[in-house]
Amino acid sequence: MTENEIPHSPIVSHDEWLTQREALLLEEKAHTREGDRLAAVRRRLPMVKLEKEYVFDGPNGKLGLVDLFEGKRQLITYHFMFGPDWEKGCPGCTGFVDTIADLSLLGKRDTAFVLVSRAPFTKLDAWKQERGWSIPWYSSFESEFNYDFRVSDDKGEGSGLSVFFRLGDDVYHTYSTYGRGVENLVHTYPLLDVTPYGRQEDFEDSPAGWPQKPTYG
Repeated sequence: MTENEIPHSPIVSHDEWLTQREALLLEEKAHTREGDRLAAVRRRLPMVKLEKEYVFDGPNGKLGLVDLFEGKRQLITYHFMFGPDWEKGCPGCTGFVDTIADLSLLGKRDTAFVLVSRAPFTKLDAWKQERGWSIPWYSSFESEFNYDFRVSDDKGEGSGLSVFFRLGDDVYHTYSTYGRGVENLVHTYPLLDVTPYGRQEDFEDSPAGWPQKPTYG
């Protein structure tokens, strides 16, 4: 294959490129504004109180779902595909966690982030150490958590992300997404966008009384 035969975009003058780039920029800005609108709708979703007790296994033994919050108001759980009889984590989920950026801002926004899988904790911890991850990871093997949140069924394991909100010791389910709904949630701001409180910045269209600070402040 010669250089001219390699697939590539059309070659145009700078002026023609700039015209098309500026037209695309208008669409990109519209896409950003639509994302902001959807996030505002998401922040107004109702929530459902969880009546069932779920048991998780972690480095300090058995825990309930409320314990995974570690005192925070919001909890984001990534449903990592790792079946009880598997020896390694799902390659796709592993790639997802490998690309997660610094999540320290989540803690500053009263939000915890954890991984949950059905495999026994010893297997999860071994894979975590091999990958060099620091994100908390818990086994839900002894509960129906994965089944209730639609990431495990009789056909096997799936992946997804669920969000929870805490009032005292009561836990509420606010949001879940699956498939390609998860693929862009590897940075702090997109993760906050799927929580009830959002980014907690004053540019957002949020219900009255929601915690907010100056944007980028």
